[in-house]
Amino acid sequence: MGTHRGLGAGHSACVGCPAPTVVQAAIYAAREALGCEPIVTFATGCMEVTTSLYPHNAWRIPFLHSGFANSAAVASGIETAIRVRRARGELPADRDIMVLAFSGDGCSYDIGLQALSGAMERGHDITFICYNNEAYMNTGVQRSSATPRGAFTHTARAGSPGNGKDLTRIMIAHDLPYVAQACVARYQDMMAKLVKAVAVRGPAFVNVLSSCPVGWGLASTDDVLSVADLAVECNAWPLYECEDGRYRITYRPSQPRPVRQYVQMQGRFRHLLEPHRQADLDALQELIDARWSELNRLEKAGA
Repeated sequence: MGTHRGLGAGHSACVGCPAPTVVQAAIYAAREALGCEPIVTFATGCMEVTTSLYPHNAWRIPFLHSGFANSAAVASGIETAIRVRRARGELPADRDIMVLAFSGDGCSYDIGLQALSGAMERGHDITFICYNNEAYMNTGVQRSSATPRGAFTHTARAGSPGNGKDLTRIMIAHDLPYVAQACVARYQDMMAKLVKAVAVRGPAFVNVLSSCPVGWGLASTDDVLSVADLAVECNAWPLYECEDGRYRITYRPSQPRPVRQYVQMQGRFRHLLEPHRQADLDALQELIDARWSELNRLEKAGA
C-alpha cells in the first residue's frame, strides 16, 4: 500500500484483527488509486477505540469520531459543507475531497441504521463501509442483527435465534449507484469493490466481512483469514455487487462447502455440533442455500 498510510502504526487492535486492513484498503483506494483527499468519520466501535483513545491517535489524515447513532449523519454534514464551500469558491473545483464513513455492524445494522438510510436516500456523495464482525465485539460480544443464526454471544448464550439482517440488500433497495459485499480474506475482490465505491459520484455502500478472532472463538489468530475465506466457500457470505440495480456475483464456488466445515472452526458455533442440535445446523444450511438461490435469481433477472 505504499508508505503514505492514513492509519499509522501503534494502534491497539487485537492481534490478528483484520479490520485495520479494511480501513487501510479503503484509504488506499481513495488516495492512491483515485487521487482523492479522504476525510474519515468513524462510529464508536472497535476501530475507533483502538485508534483514537485519548491521548493517543493513530490517524494521519483528517479523522472525526462520531457517536454510535450518527456516523452517517456526520458524514452527510461534512459532505454538504464541502459542497457548499466549493459552490462559494472557498475550495478549488479541482480539489477532490471525499468522505469515507466507517462503522462496525452494531452501528450499521442497528443503532445507526436510521441515519445510514437517510444519508443514502438523500444521495450524499459518501462511501459508507461496514467492517462486519457480526456482533458487538467492542463491548464484549453481544448479539447484533448481523449475528448469524445459531451463533453464541453473551446475550444469546444458546445461539442467536434470528436469521441475521441482510443489510446489503436493504442498501440496494435504496436505489444506490453502487453496493457491494466483500470479504477481507479475498483482498483483490475487496480492493476492486472499494475503488469502484469511492469512484462513484453519489452514495455507495460496501459491507466487508471482517472475522473476529476473539468473538468468533478461533483456536488461533492464524485462522482469521481462512475462516473468513470458508464463509465465502460455503456461501454463508457470498461476494457480489449491484451497480445501478444490476446484480453481479463476483465469485461462485465450484463446489460449495457444507456449513458444518465453517462452524467447526469457530467456538461461537460449537454447540451446534452436539447431536441434539442437528436440526439447528440443518436450519442454518437451509437458510444459506435459500439466500444463495435468491441471489442467483436476482443476478439472472438483471442479465
